[in-house]
Amino acid sequence: MGLSIQRLLSRGHHRLLHTSTSLATPRRTTAAAAASSSHQPWGKFQRIVPVSLQPVDTRALPRRHVPPSIPKPPYAAEGVSSAWEPVIPYHSPEEMTKARAAGQLARTILTKAQHLCHPGVTTDHIDQILHEAIVAEGAYPSPMNYMGFPKSVCTSVNNIIAHGIPDDRPLMDGDIINVDVTVFFDGFHGDTSATFLVGDVDQQGRDLVACTKEALDKAIAICGPDVPLTEIGRVISELAAKNGYSVSDELSGHGIGREFHCHPLIYHHINNEDGVMTPGMIFTIEPILCQGLAMGVMWPDEWTISTVDGGRSAQFEHTIAITDDGVEILTG
Repeated sequence: MGLSIQRLLSRGHHRLLHTSTSLATPRRTTAAAAASSSHQPWGKFQRIVPVSLQPVDTRALPRRHVPPSIPKPPYAAEGVSSAWEPVIPYHSPEEMTKARAAGQLARTILTKAQHLCHPGVTTDHIDQILHEAIVAEGAYPSPMNYMGFPKSVCTSVNNIIAHGIPDDRPLMDGDIINVDVTVFFDGFHGDTSATFLVGDVDQQGRDLVACTKEALDKAIAICGPDVPLTEIGRVISELAAKNGYSVSDELSGHGIGREFHCHPLIYHHINNEDGVMTPGMIFTIEPILCQGLAMGVMWPDEWTISTVDGGRSAQFEHTIAITDDGVEILTG
């Protein structure tokens, strides 16, 4: 679950941020206009639009049940954010073992999600099945009530960049959907996501998804001790530009471990931030590539972010650890 720069700013975390971005607000668009505009120039798919432009109080929506015996992260009761410390945490071998277990569980849950992404299945049903699978393993679904998020996973379809809230819309033939899974298990978070094809997706959609996966793979491949963190953004941006895509600079990867989000922030666009990779670091890489403009539109629910021009976006994510001799994919 990536970090929205605007959401952090709205919570007063100004010192954490080193980019200047602004998410727009949605324009009033009819369903017919959305459907007709979705065929050009980015292929054949249904553009996802808000049901209403009225404000949505997501904190008032019901949460799924978590047994009292399951340990919960500190934010779960009050719906706040992670406790941001000013330094990057470095993890001991014992902590790495726990982080690895959380990562592997997240990967197992994401694999279950892939088998659910078929035409006619609602994203709320996907959320229900994955929630039940997570708690059955004695884990807590990290997104639930994080800063008030109402569901257990994020589901972002077609032109939704990130943080889509599962709902009763059935998936359609030709959709692409990102499912973002994070679990809190034995005191550590594991975070991963992938974009899946629903039924018969057109070639433009398939190309976008394949390039985004390649961007993640190439970014991980350059990771290791003493590598500047800026190399991640360089590699992703060069590949995206070569293939005609833009890269979202409104959401970032992040440190993770005992906290859901912490330093370092991982930018997927070209940047000049300080910092090098050091053994003991754990962080996510989660590039978002867009067919058109990467600028986001924040929906009235204050979570869902869609592309400003209706083009599709795709995202893939792994949690990785920097080791003495390279990199380990904890969610691989």
